[in-house]
Amino acid sequence: MGNNLNKVFESIIRLRIMSVLMVNEQYDFNAFKDLLGLTDGNLASHLKTLEREEYIEVSKSFVGRKPRTSYRMTQTGEIAFKAHLQALENLIQDSMN
Repeated sequence: MGNNLNKVFESIIRLRIMSVLMVNEQYDFNAFKDLLGLTDGNLASHLKTLEREEYIEVSKSFVGRKPRTSYRMTQTGEIAFKAHLQALENLIQDSMN
């Protein structure tokens, strides 16, 4: 594929996760699960991949007695995601010429 395309974002699910985090300062696990229609295991796997790349960071807290896991995009993640989007845009432009 073209230059600057990031293999981590080849998954549509990870693209969607990052898109959500671009417009929301943070987003919690259950909200992601509902929005994306994924099982716990499937969502956790994609989030772990993004966390391993340091594109997102996780925070755990309690709301009352219920645990809450939230995610936010890191600066590294934002730079990588924007570069990937630019590469996609370039690819589209190149294919139109």
